[in-house]
Amino acid sequence: MKDNKNRKIRNIIEALCLHEDADSIRVLEQMGTNSSDDEIRELTARALVRKNMHDSLAVTITNKGKGINDMSTVVAMSTINELLALDNKDEALKILSDTVEMHSDEEVRENARSVKALMALS
Repeated sequence: MKDNKNRKIRNIIEALCLHEDADSIRVLEQMGTNSSDDEIRELTARALVRKNMHDSLAVTITNKGKGINDMSTVVAMSTINELLALDNKDEALKILSDTVEMHSDEEVRENARSVKALMALS
């Protein structure tokens, strides 16, 4: 039963990843990145990065407790790896730079600085 439920959740996350509208980003953020389940948060963060849109990337880069700032190292590292795998890193690098320069939370700024350095090397 659990495998069937997980497959359905994966399919929903993938379907939302394919949509380019703002509502898909909102649903992924509200339902997926706020989940208590690490796997769902990981799948959601990866989907948001793959969208490679300003709003979807901002969720995974600038929000405390989400994406690269998730308390789960598995979720955070998976998000970082997805960012590194992007073909076009321009928007992600812009958001990382803005986060380093302007975010109010020191931990979020430091995470953005570290990921930006990794992306510069990739």
